[in-house]
Amino acid sequence: MQSRPYRLPVAVSGAVALVAAAALLPVLAVLGELRPTWVALAAYAALCAALGRHSRPAAAPLIGLATWLFHNGFVEHRHGALGWSGPAAETGHLLLFTAAALLAALLTRLLAALPRRRAHPVRLPAPPLRHHDGDWRPAA
Repeated sequence: MQSRPYRLPVAVSGAVALVAAAALLPVLAVLGELRPTWVALAAYAALCAALGRHSRPAAAPLIGLATWLFHNGFVEHRHGALGWSGPAAETGHLLLFTAAALLAALLTRLLAALPRRRAHPVRLPAPPLRHHDGDWRPAA
């Protein structure tokens, strides 16, 4: 019998995403990347994928929205002020974060559903021994 991996409930995934997105801000500040660069975008996308791995697929929109709020408010537009850079840019960021969480959740679910193979020990025959100059050595 296989044990299924534990998945966080949807509401808990959203709350964890808010806390994790806030915790990522000081890390980006120490690295000097608290500005709209590809490093900050990739860090938040990786955070979404990591959270999505332990969440249900239905939680992906909450994870994406939570990380978008912190990315938009503290990375793109400083001091926690949400701003609007245009529908293409903001929708793209929101879709990136949501897709990262959803893809990780679906891949984890797919891998958990695959049947597991048990490793069977393989017994190799012992090498034949031959007599050579008075001592026993394995045959070449």
